[in-house]
Amino acid sequence: MKVFLTALYAQIFLNAYIFWRGYQALPPGKTVRIPFILIFAVELSLYFTGYIFHKDLPDTFMYLILLICNTWYIASLYIAMGLIALEVTRFILRRCSGSYGLKVLSAYTLHKSRIKLSLFIIFIAVVTGLMVNGYGNAVNPVVRYVDVRISKPLQDREQLTVAMMSDLHIGEFVGKKNVQRFVELCNAEHPDMVIINGDIIDYESRQAEQWHIEDDLQQLRAPLGVYLTLGNHEYRANRMAKIRWLNKTGGILLKDSVVLPDSTFYLIGRDDAINRKRASLETLLKGVDMSKPVIVIDHQPGAAREVIDNQCDLGLFGHTHNGQYWPAPLLLKLAFEFPYGYYVENDTHLYVSSGIGFAGQPYRIGTRSELVVLRITGRR
Repeated sequence: MKVFLTALYAQIFLNAYIFWRGYQALPPGKTVRIPFILIFAVELSLYFTGYIFHKDLPDTFMYLILLICNTWYIASLYIAMGLIALEVTRFILRRCSGSYGLKVLSAYTLHKSRIKLSLFIIFIAVVTGLMVNGYGNAVNPVVRYVDVRISKPLQDREQLTVAMMSDLHIGEFVGKKNVQRFVELCNAEHPDMVIINGDIIDYESRQAEQWHIEDDLQQLRAPLGVYLTLGNHEYRANRMAKIRWLNKTGGILLKDSVVLPDSTFYLIGRDDAINRKRASLETLLKGVDMSKPVIVIDHQPGAAREVIDNQCDLGLFGHTHNGQYWPAPLLLKLAFEFPYGYYVENDTHLYVSSGIGFAGQPYRIGTRSELVVLRITGRR
């Protein structure tokens, strides 16, 4: 919701730019241009209705507004990127002194109307395809298998299977059916232990409570238990209500906590990094027998280096969504040392998940929702 409400300037400027270029591309005449104008008028009317009256509108109507406007918002970003690429190409061709640039510009001038209309149709087709594919990427998570061989023995255990879900973002667009699908996927893997690693609720706990999603999470099956951590989204809005709800899910909430699920390994669940007073990993490791495997779960990967420096065996993270929308995955590398995927440094293994849910609108462009299944073996 917050992202939707703060997208005011993007809505105005993106719509104005796309409308201007689209109107130029369409052939003259009311038959085509009036429907084109109406589409923009309806979208902006819906957006400002939601922007102004979001506290008063029924949930069902507000969800519809969010879905329509957020879908258009993501689509408009890609349309704008394509238009800017064309603007740059045209600028470069105009600056070219060679014969090739002149020939291209001459051909463009000669067939200007036809080319503009063709590009308009191509843009609509390509972006529609992106959005359809992006919806599938978001709502149909894949199972990502990761084989981890740590340098310490797991005693008599041949393999430890850990299923990790992060970033469910239960809210307007991740509801009961989504969570039931997550639970079904997870139980099908028969994990020894389940980890739900932060950003379980998107903004408010209201939807999770109304839909009784705690009943669905209680269906998770793992002999060593289900463990939860807090993410940055748990610190938004009604934090204490969220914590009370999380305690109803049947999982054990780890907030700067150290547990021994069995005698084989330690599990350390950190509070989210948004809490600047959270305990350091070094503090949490006091009294831990480091001859046993140590698994650290922490929502944000910004502190992954601490896991390596403290010689822990495995660190599990989420938060980044792998950018969720291309080209954000490329930019993540500037923000995080470990933005997404599996890493090994010295004897420490790290996995940063893209998340099983999604933030905001139900789309992923160039990324995929995932359930992570870690098959951990030890030194024999």
